[in-house]
Amino acid sequence: MMRIKFIGASHGVPEPNRKCSCTMIEIQGRYYFIDMGTPIIDHLVTAGIPIEAVKGIFITHMHGDHTNGLIHLVDLLSWYYKTSDPVIFLPKTDCVTIIEDWLKANHTPARQLCYEEVRPGVIYNDGFLKVTAVQTLHSDCSYAFFLEAEGKSVLFTGDLKHPDQDFPAIAKKYETDLIVCESAHFDATDYLPHLKECRTKLIYIC
Repeated sequence: MMRIKFIGASHGVPEPNRKCSCTMIEIQGRYYFIDMGTPIIDHLVTAGIPIEAVKGIFITHMHGDHTNGLIHLVDLLSWYYKTSDPVIFLPKTDCVTIIEDWLKANHTPARQLCYEEVRPGVIYNDGFLKVTAVQTLHSDCSYAFFLEAEGKSVLFTGDLKHPDQDFPAIAKKYETDLIVCESAHFDATDYLPHLKECRTKLIYIC
């Protein structure tokens, strides 16, 4: 069964009891993350989840409230959790140099990790989870992600410029079990005209 846990669902500034954007998906003991705006190692260790069980990380865009926890993860993967090897999808792979430069500043030797650049279309399919990327207009390089697993489908819009301009059409094309909408930059009600056109069972607006 696919399980979804919102570790963080806040906007750019953390609030009491709300961390920045980070969603964990569990599928048959395998774990995947949509964005990493907050460190996740503490959560995994507390929950008794092996770090090696993290198989994929999908970043919607490179703003800090979606990526600040990623450097913390890469740091620990580089010198401690050396048997963990998730695929890390970034909107721009030139950001890898920035991550590695930060590790050098901390005197941490960066080990070779698997980074992939997000492109429109199917970007990942390990036989458990299939991920399709849809480009959006929130930043110069930003994406929504459409997930399919175990007969279920979920759309994560990521931050959008505005639903009238870049609501992912894939949500209207297919029946979905869940649509997760981020609305830090406009009123949540702005989604309504578009959501009415979607065949979905559940909507979560954060």
